[in-house]
Parts: sequence; C-alpha cells; structure tokens
Amino acid sequence: MTIVEHFAASTSAFEALVGFFAGPDAASLTHAELEMRLKADGFEVLRCVLQDHLDLRAAREERLEGVVGADGVSRGYAEGGHQRPLATIFGQVRVDRVAYRRKKATNLHPADAALNLPEDLHSHGLREMAAVECARGSFEEAKAAIDRAGATSVAKRQVENLARAAAVDFEAYYDQAERPAAAEGEVMVISADGKGIVMRPEGLRAPTAAAAARSRTKLKGRLSKGEKANRKRMAEVGAVYTVTPVPRTPADVMARGDGRSKDAPKAGHKWLTASVADDAASVIARVFDEAGRRDPGGDHEWVALVDGNRHQIDRIHAEAAARASTSPSSSTGSTSWSTCGPRPGASSPKATPRPRTGWGPRPWTCSPARHRSWPPPSAARPPLLASATPSARTPTPAPTTCSPSPPTWTTRPPWPRGGRSARG
Repeated sequence: MTIVEHFAASTSAFEALVGFFAGPDAASLTHAELEMRLKADGFEVLRCVLQDHLDLRAAREERLEGVVGADGVSRGYAEGGHQRPLATIFGQVRVDRVAYRRKKATNLHPADAALNLPEDLHSHGLREMAAVECARGSFEEAKAAIDRAGATSVAKRQVENLARAAAVDFEAYYDQAERPAAAEGEVMVISADGKGIVMRPEGLRAPTAAAAARSRTKLKGRLSKGEKANRKRMAEVGAVYTVTPVPRTPADVMARGDGRSKDAPKAGHKWLTASVADDAASVIARVFDEAGRRDPGGDHEWVALVDGNRHQIDRIHAEAAARASTSPSSSTGSTSWSTCGPRPGASSPKATPRPRTGWGPRPWTCSPARHRSWPPPSAARPPLLASATPSARTPTPAPTTCSPSPPTWTTRPPWPRGGRSARG
C-alpha cells in the first residue's frame, strides 16, 4: 500500500472541507458560523491524519525476537491486531500494535513504549490541558475549558483523576530539573506560603479534628458563613531560586515601559515543593536543604520572602538556627527587616531582632509591673505645639520607669484630624 493510500481517509476529509467552503452553502454563512464549522471539521481532518499515521506505523511494525518483560519472563509468541483506544485533543483514535504473549503472563506491547502511550485512555495532550486548567480554577471550570479547546469531551470525574495523576510527578519533576549552584553576585531567595483548604472530617489533623468535633453548626448539610474554623488543613508551598539584584529607584519601578527604566530582576532556576500532608516545618526544611545544596559554602546572601504568617517566620528562624547560621534576611508584605547579609561564620555579628511596625529597635527596657505596653495610645499621634513645624513634631516622652532614651520615629505620624490649621 502506498503513502497516498494510507492517508486516503484524511485526504478525503480535507477535500470535503475544502469543497464545503468553496460551495454555495458556505457563501451564505457569517464569519462566526464559518469559524465554528471550520473548528469542528478541522478537528476531524486532524483526527483522520493522526489515525492514518497510527495505521501506517502499525503496518510497518516489525516482529521482535526475545521480548523480555520487567518480570524477567520472555514472551516468545507475537500476535498482531491488538487494538486500544486513545482519546486525544482532536478526538478519539485507535492504536493497532503487536502483542507479545506467554501463558500466565501479561501481554507486552513494544509499540506502546515507542509511542509513549499512557496506561489509560487520555493522551498526554489532554492531561496537560487538565493540569493547566485545574490549577487555574475549579474542576467544573477546567472541564468547560477542555470542552471548548478540544474535540474531546471529558467528564468532571475524569478531570479530577487526570489532575490527581499529574500531581504525583511533582517532586520527581523538580528533582530531575537542572538546578546549578548560585553564580557570583546572585542572591539566594527562599520563600514559603500556606493556604488553608477545607477538608472532609477524615482528612483533618488530629488536633483540628478534635476541635471540629466539639463545635456546633447551624445546618447539617453545609457550613454557614463563619463556620469554617477548625475545618481546614494547611497546604504549604516552598520555593528556592536565585536572582541578580538590580538597584532601582521608585521612578524605575513605576515607569510605564518607555524604554528608559531598568528591567526588574528575573528569578532563575526556580525549584518548588508543596504538600498538604506534611506540615510547614517539613516543607521549610526541604526548602533549606535545596538552598544549602546550591550554596554549600554560604558565600551568597540569603533572603526569605514570606507574608505575615508568624508561624512561617518562626520556622524559618528556627531552621536557620538549627543549621548553625544566622537567620536570613526576611521580607514580608507588612514590614521588612534584615537579620544578616551573606551567611557568615562564627565571627559574624548577632542578628538584629525583628522591630515592631513603625518603630526602630526598642531603646529602653520597661517594667511590666508599671505598664503593659509602650508606646502608650497617646503616642500613636503625637501632639503638635502651636509654634511647632511639621518637622519638629516629637512623640510622647517615655514613662519614668524606663531609661531616658527617647524612641525614634521611622515614619512621619499623620496630621491631627483638624488638619494643619489645628496647630494654632
């Protein structure tokens, strides 16, 4: 059989498509109707091309001698005509291949390995679409997106199974990815974040499940507003990457791409890990393992990016202390502080403790028996004297039980409610 004869079905489908668009029926359609017709018939043409190609490979498949499986058993009998379905983004096709058999042993199909076919129905193209769309939204939205983009309709339960199957390769993918050591001048960045996920009762950790058992809900079928406490499990995500610092001014950051601003720093060689089964301490420990592998000598500056989650910040400091290094520079969405530069040795200075928002390090030690906190509420908005200028404003003095060193403002306090005219 010639190549033309092998691709007769796809050639016929293409000629039918061209004939329709060249005929009078297509001349009366709008452009939107033409698009929909071309999408449907075009997918069918592509499906026929793929089917014809698979049939051609089946016709050219050569018989092999001495096919041995992973169980060490040789399959000496070859039998052709074994078919299996394959759902692709163009539609469903069938794959014909030779089966190598032996009594009381499973069949082997070398052609499946040559095509890298999945074990079940759906192709890798559909699996990729399911993984991408499930990461963007719900399973229902992912199913709708797959139905719109391809010629194969996938049920919602199948979409869930495809997403679950893709997730098992998460760790293996990043273990095999190239992750070179940090280059000179680069900064080692580690990051962690968590997301609470509402779980079924059997999926909760023991303390959370015990707290949920003690609570009472208004409805039996679902949780009402504000009743999701003690119903969630924290999923932790960690990342490690390197970046070359790019000093930029506020004008560079706010520039609108006029060509004169500096490009933002680019993250390189990103590595990710995530788990809903392991706790935050385990995930952050793996993050430090990866960062230490890239910078074993501690020659680069380390920076930790986290949000205001106090537990994550504590775990990062604890992990850094357990590895005999000062804590890395930490940055959060609400405040920033630096606890070290490059990872130093034993002669490095001690890390500076985290300051309170709006204040520098506490310059005095107060007696807890005389007052509960400092600054007092009146210091939140220092009073202005009639002769004072905006730059001459001073905070309320410290209590007499504290050392006389005054606090240092790091940000200008707001004006009084009366505005500038309230000064006099």
